[in-house]
Amino acid sequence: MRKVLLALFGTVALMACDSNSAEKHPATSEAQPLGETNVEDVLQHPEWSKNATIYEVNVRQHTDEGTFAAFEKDIPRLNKMGVKILWLMPIHPIGEKNRKGGLGSYYSVQDYTAVNPEFGTMSDFESLVRTAHSYDMRVIIDWVANHTAFDHAWTNTNPDFYTPDSLGNIQPPIGTDWWDVADLNYDNDSLRKAMTEDMLFWVKEMDIDGFRCDVADWVPVDFWNELRPQLDAVKPVFMLAEAENPELHEQAFDMTYSWELMHILNGLAKKEKGIVDLYDYMVKEDTNFQKNDFRMNFITNHDENSWNGTVFERYGDAHLAYATLAATISGMPLVYSGQEAGNPKRLRFFDKDSIAWGDIVFEEFYEKLYLLNQQERALWNGYHGGDFEVLEIEDTKERVVAFQRRKNNSHVVTLINLDSIPTFVTIKDTLSGELNSIFDQQVITDVNKGEIPLAAYGYQVFIK
Repeated sequence: MRKVLLALFGTVALMACDSNSAEKHPATSEAQPLGETNVEDVLQHPEWSKNATIYEVNVRQHTDEGTFAAFEKDIPRLNKMGVKILWLMPIHPIGEKNRKGGLGSYYSVQDYTAVNPEFGTMSDFESLVRTAHSYDMRVIIDWVANHTAFDHAWTNTNPDFYTPDSLGNIQPPIGTDWWDVADLNYDNDSLRKAMTEDMLFWVKEMDIDGFRCDVADWVPVDFWNELRPQLDAVKPVFMLAEAENPELHEQAFDMTYSWELMHILNGLAKKEKGIVDLYDYMVKEDTNFQKNDFRMNFITNHDENSWNGTVFERYGDAHLAYATLAATISGMPLVYSGQEAGNPKRLRFFDKDSIAWGDIVFEEFYEKLYLLNQQERALWNGYHGGDFEVLEIEDTKERVVAFQRRKNNSHVVTLINLDSIPTFVTIKDTLSGELNSIFDQQVITDVNKGEIPLAAYGYQVFIK
């Protein structure tokens, strides 16, 4: 399990949870470093994922055209920004029956083995994948396994694939207002086989690199566990679950959502939570998840932006400070379409609503963070990266987050001021050598002799 090293309120405490099980091997082809706790993890992560970063692509809104071909032109820019994984929101045809809005929800899938004609052709999608691969980037697509559109062919050919109501009619997922989608029944083995075949199609024929699985917790874990080795038999895939269930990591998924972290960050921004809640969360992560479980960190995504507000609504002038925290704390950072441009609006979910790109004002900021994640081993994913260690600081600890991560000869220090008042940080832990900022030319020659300035909502990431 991950180790969280805490030096909090004058006390240095090593929080470590070691498995009592027999020695196991890590889920990677790279040899386990000496001194690491052996990890019980059946799953084999793709080798390329150890220092990957991820970008969520809203194809409909990313460009004015809203097509695969238009987005493909942006791949070189995203590669330069340090993006490794492109996660495309659902690319399939959208149901017309019970459709929401003018264009419908991406998550109302009419045909699993076709592409939305509004986005282009299958050949256009193949071209997008080839271009991404030529830049050594990977493509995963959103997969909606829990439900289909009400006019998916299965509703006529295989009504037994669906969950019936008391009258025997196909119904939406129980307890939701998702009246545009029909709930699938995984007690049916034929459904499981059909769903597996459709997913294999995209790996075999379209050469994609994995899936982001919508509401993954609403599909039985044993389905995912049976699916993963069949996908890996074609090529090593990367699987992201929209869930926060540790069990999903055991055999099926490389990465899950750090929703709780995002909610804590929202609470910090509203001053409803304190930094101690953040540190407590990291201890909880160490307890609940294995060291090699990848966790996805984010301050926005398609749901947060459309339904809960832009980063400016939720974080105000501190949005870059919170993005820095999410990118350097343990986990893989996510950037959502338009986040690097400071997209100022909530994107409409069921209609066309292009991103306001402007001059892409924060691209250099995210480029520095993403390249740092790729280059500095301390920030790598799973056991490849360094432990989260809270740094003891003077006076400003109630509104300043201070931590470090270390791995081999890689050492990264993060300082973040969550207050609207500028401050100075004095680190009490002994850190020998220089600290070099990735954001400006600041060099701290002796961290223990003097104070480090932080602007209002200021952030610094140093490399030692």
